[in-house]
Amino acid sequence: MQQAAVSSEPLAAVAAALADRAAELTGQLVSLYDRELPDLVHDDETMVSLLSASVYQNMDTAFQVFQHGIDPTRVEAPAAAVEYARRLAQRGTPVINLIRAYYLGQTAMLDHAFGEGARLIADPLALGAAMREALTKAFALIDRITQQVVSAYEEERANWMLNRSAVRAARVRALLENEHDDIDASEAALGYRLRGTHVGMVVWYSEDTHPADPLAGLEATASRFTADRPGDVRPLFVPHDERCAWVWLPVERSHLPGREQIARALAGDAEVRIALGEPGEGLDGFRRTHRQAVRVQGLALAAGTSAARALTFRDVGAMALMTADLDAARTWVSDTLGALAADEEQNGRLRETLRVFLAAGASYTAAASRLTMHKNSVQYRVRKAEELLGRPVSDNRLDVELALNLCHCLGAAVLARA
Repeated sequence: MQQAAVSSEPLAAVAAALADRAAELTGQLVSLYDRELPDLVHDDETMVSLLSASVYQNMDTAFQVFQHGIDPTRVEAPAAAVEYARRLAQRGTPVINLIRAYYLGQTAMLDHAFGEGARLIADPLALGAAMREALTKAFALIDRITQQVVSAYEEERANWMLNRSAVRAARVRALLENEHDDIDASEAALGYRLRGTHVGMVVWYSEDTHPADPLAGLEATASRFTADRPGDVRPLFVPHDERCAWVWLPVERSHLPGREQIARALAGDAEVRIALGEPGEGLDGFRRTHRQAVRVQGLALAAGTSAARALTFRDVGAMALMTADLDAARTWVSDTLGALAADEEQNGRLRETLRVFLAAGASYTAAASRLTMHKNSVQYRVRKAEELLGRPVSDNRLDVELALNLCHCLGAAVLARA
């Protein structure tokens, strides 16, 4: 059905009266946003000026629709409105603030229209018909305009993030390869303090997972490590590929994130995996802790699903260095543990008991407490493990303990294959 070519005369008269007050109404709307949406107004002078231009052009478009019977579903968003949406995207202003601005503005302008209508239209029936038409067209117009400005926002936000990430990644790679010594310039470009203490981290999704937005999920995981820090403390997040990112956490001197903090970060995403380096000072520490995290990730990738979801260089650093050649590591584990290295469920229980026993200082009582087992059961399992080793556990103990830890971390990746 074809829409009427013109608006009703009463509504056109109301629109004309409001158009005469366009400058005044623009100021009122900007003041309204100042109160209700300060993120849109408390900015530099250029942005406030662009906001005013956007408001004025949107109002002028609305008045033209009502005065001349223009189909609101065919209207194009004004240039200033589109550009303002793009600028908000570049600043990271939440898009919901932009949407709220349009509906707040619509409510305010309809209120003015009702006031002008009551003044200009004496017939109650004509007033009611004009206001119904105003509501219908206003909602159609706002729906049309907001779709366009939100689309412009999202497109600009995606481009901005992509470009920013590319620049950031190039700068970080140059730092890691010792190509940048201007710390001040690098800190300004990255928005991250290189002179502080850092913990390097690699966060990633394995290939068998299917997150909706991998990089957004990884960035959210990284942000959980600083969420409870006072002030605007943020990690440095650099996408490595579409399922993996390099992260640097700003930390207090020599403080590795604790197990509870790591557990909270993991709890927010059941599929994400984490590898952490040791705390490092300054630019050299920035490079070293990253290299450690990458080595730990290599260990986790070698282990596959057998590895814990979070591994630290402090716990598995020596093992990470050994797994550069996984076949050699598997052979060494087999030579060290003998029959105990067989990939069998019973042997797995014996290996774990022996590992905890040695970690507890070869104390049956302490091991029983950690394993929630009876002391006699621990003694029995340790004896059975020694039988499979073919020698007392005290012989070559350091190698045995390291091999057991490799089995604990990597599972089937280093066990003797049947």
